[in-house]
Amino acid sequence: MATSAADTGGMAALTAAAKKEGALNTIALPSNWANYGALIDGFEKKYGIKVTVENPEGTSQDEINALKEHRTDGTAPDVIDVGGSFAQSAAREGLLAPYKVAAFDQIPEEQKDPKARWYNNYGGYISIGCDAKRVKTCPSTFADLRRPEYKGKVALNGDPTKSGSAFAGVYAAALANGGSFDNIQPGIDFFAELSRNGNFVPVESSPATIATGETPISIDWDFLNLGYADDFRKRGADVDWRTAIPFDGSFAEYYANGVNKDAPHPAAARLWQEYVFSPEGQNIRLGAFARPVLMDAMEEDGTLDKAAAEKLPTVEGTPTFPTEEQTEKARETVNRNWAEAVSGG
Repeated sequence: MATSAADTGGMAALTAAAKKEGALNTIALPSNWANYGALIDGFEKKYGIKVTVENPEGTSQDEINALKEHRTDGTAPDVIDVGGSFAQSAAREGLLAPYKVAAFDQIPEEQKDPKARWYNNYGGYISIGCDAKRVKTCPSTFADLRRPEYKGKVALNGDPTKSGSAFAGVYAAALANGGSFDNIQPGIDFFAELSRNGNFVPVESSPATIATGETPISIDWDFLNLGYADDFRKRGADVDWRTAIPFDGSFAEYYANGVNKDAPHPAAARLWQEYVFSPEGQNIRLGAFARPVLMDAMEEDGTLDKAAAEKLPTVEGTPTFPTEEQTEKARETVNRNWAEAVSGG
């Protein structure tokens, strides 16, 4: 099993082997999420390899399930893109193959598995998106979301027991309400309170639910909320989507990529990793407001798209991240307590 391009005889040999396979299976990659549409187009055009996306709107948990359920039938995803806590558990379960992309050493230590089974690719900050056409005064903090005027308006991007973005929304709410990386319970309590007050709606927010007014306030990644705003503007939709990064619950996270240990197309899986961690792939991420994990390294070596980087919202301070142990404990707490605390959640 190749653990680097050098193991295959170099990038030219890896590319030739991947082209021979001719296909790449992916899962849960919506085209409007962190510029996956442009990344897939770029990869297909560059290498002539057909990319299939199963269950585009799936969750991180759906990705892990697919690795297990389709292990031997040739339809399993070759690669995964999941929230950090899901990558860590997949590695622990022995589902991922070690593979060091060319840029592996430039990825910050806290953003990768030392055994190279997963490493972060892009990320962002939890933000509050709001349709200013349907909401008179848009909220800018978690504290604001308690206001009676937001009754029936506040949503998450999914169920936090299955969705990385929703889980991060609960973590951010915990930090805003006296919790910590070691204690996510105040975040669950916060949404339980919003649910009791009628402010929280248990609907998975998406561009479709935003456009219909079903979820006029959505707690989600800044790169998604900013991307939705761009898209609504381009389409001339009757939505004025604003994005605020709440200072009372500042939470950053990156999404991790990994190669399926039993990938049906092992060479294409590794070539895809090389592509999404190349300057080209990382700048495509940046074009959709996602912060590339190699941003600092690319700024130093002059490969960063500076115009795209300048469009990112400014944030205070340096982001800190929970450890693997803290994240796992938080996940267990959410899995145990969410459904009962937040009826319909």
